[in-house]
Amino acid sequence: MKILFTKNIDQTIISKKLGEDISVDCIEVIKTQPLKVSPFDLKNYSLIFTSVNGVSSFFENGFKPNEDFTAKNYNKIYCVGEKTKKELRKHGFGTFKVLRNAEVLSGFIIGKCQHEQFLHFCGNLAINVLDKDLPLQNIKYKKVTVYNTEEINPLITEKYHAAVFFSPSGVRSFAKQNSLENMNLFSIGETTSGELRNYTQGKIFTSENNDLVSVLDMIVKFYKNKQI
Repeated sequence: MKILFTKNIDQTIISKKLGEDISVDCIEVIKTQPLKVSPFDLKNYSLIFTSVNGVSSFFENGFKPNEDFTAKNYNKIYCVGEKTKKELRKHGFGTFKVLRNAEVLSGFIIGKCQHEQFLHFCGNLAINVLDKDLPLQNIKYKKVTVYNTEEINPLITEKYHAAVFFSPSGVRSFAKQNSLENMNLFSIGETTSGELRNYTQGKIFTSENNDLVSVLDMIVKFYKNKQI
């Protein structure tokens, strides 16, 4: 059994979870580069982070949120996914709300946060859910691009029984020169699965949570059931 992971992941973590009967290759299909952005006053803004790269680039550029909720103009921090939350914790900041994906975050903001104004620190290829939905509800929202994502578009000649995807941009990069047919397709979340559906009519297995553990658990469960 051979599986392709479309990003570099520690092989010891994978083998510990999947065992020795499954052969795994990791091939990067995208690369990211932090951008230099002059920090500015965040006063009166709520902050949105939808990726680990967005968080790390934000702090590399010297931005300093005000997390003192007793202050008049403190910054509420909204984020997508547990990995993004953990990255914020590494820099000493908590989160006001953690949501599963951008679609759920959009719905939460529209339902409960209409009077706030938002800055979204993200990459150049961030999905357009928030900037499509929020302005339609007269919610002030602005993207701040703090890193670039480049699709590498590798040609992969090796044949795999399955492929694992971690982002919409990773899907697009892979699909540019490779077919998604005749493989089991695993995805880290519904947003990535939505992108996969643009390229295949095949079944897509989507993890319950947007993290590696959930993806690996899904793969183990799939192959265990297949052998029964």
